[in-house]
Amino acid sequence: MSKTEQSYDVIVIGAGPAGYVAAIRCAQLGLKTACVDNWSNHLGQPSLGGTYINAGCIPSMALLESSRLYHIIQNEISTHGIAVSDIRLDISRMIARKDKIVNLLNQQIAEIFNSNKISCVHAHGRLLCPGKVETTMIDTGKTSVIQAENIILAAGSKPTQIPCAQIDNEFIIDSNTALNLQEIPKRLGIIGAGIIGF
Repeated sequence: MSKTEQSYDVIVIGAGPAGYVAAIRCAQLGLKTACVDNWSNHLGQPSLGGTYINAGCIPSMALLESSRLYHIIQNEISTHGIAVSDIRLDISRMIARKDKIVNLLNQQIAEIFNSNKISCVHAHGRLLCPGKVETTMIDTGKTSVIQAENIILAAGSKPTQIPCAQIDNEFIIDSNTALNLQEIPKRLGIIGAGIIGF
């Protein structure tokens, strides 16, 4: 482990809605701030915003909007005196639209971080002891320690493995994978009725 320790006034672990807002506010108050987050997009690049933006509410709402429009055109548009034919779903384009929305929000957070001089550390963060955080870089695996008088834990959530339904990415998938399916399953059962599940 590297003995070199960078020092900050505040370290935030997690860049979801709680973490990125906390980091921005700390920086606005004049505190030297770092935000440690391990989320990566499909290209392995940092993807700020946590589950909410990357694999939760935002992508779900984007896909729901597309699905709602499809339903309206297929089932309700005739009540407006509009006739359409040959209605088809292009799942790849729906996913691409969703990804574009997510990427835009990722970029906006990154720009706000940059303008507020927040150090964004693309790493897995682990609290070692009061004032010290071990970081393991996502791209290189290099481990180091950073320190701060104040540490904010905003680590967020991830899909849970349950003994009776282990994720195998063939028959059982997690919500992250579900939001990127390239075809509509013939049958689908959902375990969990939280904000993503329902």
